[in-house]
Amino acid sequence: MSTTTPIEPDFAVSAGLVQPRLPRWGSALVAVMALALAGLLTMVLGLSLVAGFVVAALLFVVGLPLWSRMVEGSRAAADRFATCLVWASFAAVVVPLVWLVWLVLKNGFGVLSVEFLTYSMRGIVGEGGGIYHALMGTLLVTLAATLISVPIGLFTAIYLVEYGRGGRLARTTTFLVDVMTGIPSIVAGLFALALFVMIFGPAIRIGFGGSVALSLLMIPTVVRSAEEMLRLVPSDLREASYALGVPKWRTIIKVVLPTAFGGIVTGIVLAISRVIGETAPLLVVAGATDSVNMNLFSGRMMTLPVYIYTQYSSPGVPAFGETGPPPGYARAWGAALVLIAIVMVLNLAARILQKTFAPKTERRR
Repeated sequence: MSTTTPIEPDFAVSAGLVQPRLPRWGSALVAVMALALAGLLTMVLGLSLVAGFVVAALLFVVGLPLWSRMVEGSRAAADRFATCLVWASFAAVVVPLVWLVWLVLKNGFGVLSVEFLTYSMRGIVGEGGGIYHALMGTLLVTLAATLISVPIGLFTAIYLVEYGRGGRLARTTTFLVDVMTGIPSIVAGLFALALFVMIFGPAIRIGFGGSVALSLLMIPTVVRSAEEMLRLVPSDLREASYALGVPKWRTIIKVVLPTAFGGIVTGIVLAISRVIGETAPLLVVAGATDSVNMNLFSGRMMTLPVYIYTQYSSPGVPAFGETGPPPGYARAWGAALVLIAIVMVLNLAARILQKTFAPKTERRR
């Protein structure tokens, strides 16, 4: 029985059998050196803290691949450079997001109270008041927009996938849906305003107009998400239903839609999350008020995004004898925190619904 003697690492490297590698602590060393050099440049040039971290990131992204190229070769250096770019892109997305959430929590959490959530701004000049009228307006306007958008978007997606495959009308509809996806929100608001002004006159400002404007922004998202989910339904299910003599409309209702239900609901919830924070169309069409209005078809209606805008643009003045920022700033941060919480709840609900209604792919043995 023969045995082989393992090759020593130093001999393998010297003989050219194994490419030399950077030490495990090489990345940490480059990071420390980049931070030190960036800190020196920050103090000398008078840069801000954020600019210093950006300089450190650039030095790390450039320095580690250069060292790797001298030691490991060009192939490993390219791999490390790509890895650094991926991590830098990840940090560029996560760091501002975490900073934004922390800033909203720090400035808005202290404002939250039962009074803040259950009182309106009617008769409030300085301290006090709440977001009840804006919260109810946001829920009503978004609900009405959902009731408008979901049937139109879902029926359009069904037509594109089940009836109009490859047809001229289907291609034209797909093109128009893609164009609507990029429409600025202010354009949707101006369209809704022009529509209602033509019908009711120039002084019209109602919550339902805001729902129509938001529906223009929701419909493309609902169409595209529902279309993709319907395309994922296997054709075998449709063909099996047709083979049993089931009509096409009944196959869509009983087979296709239940199979894609989880993804469709997720797309609808994400579309709601996308439009619930829009400000421009609601400010143009629904207007603003300091009182509670539960009627979508009469009078102006306040929403949370418009409330944040109005409170920050007209914050008021501190009480007599007090110093500090105007009270409107704190109310704006509190409303922003509530709006972010609503969007977070909607996204969590979408995740739960997706997992709950996802088709079961495992087969029982």
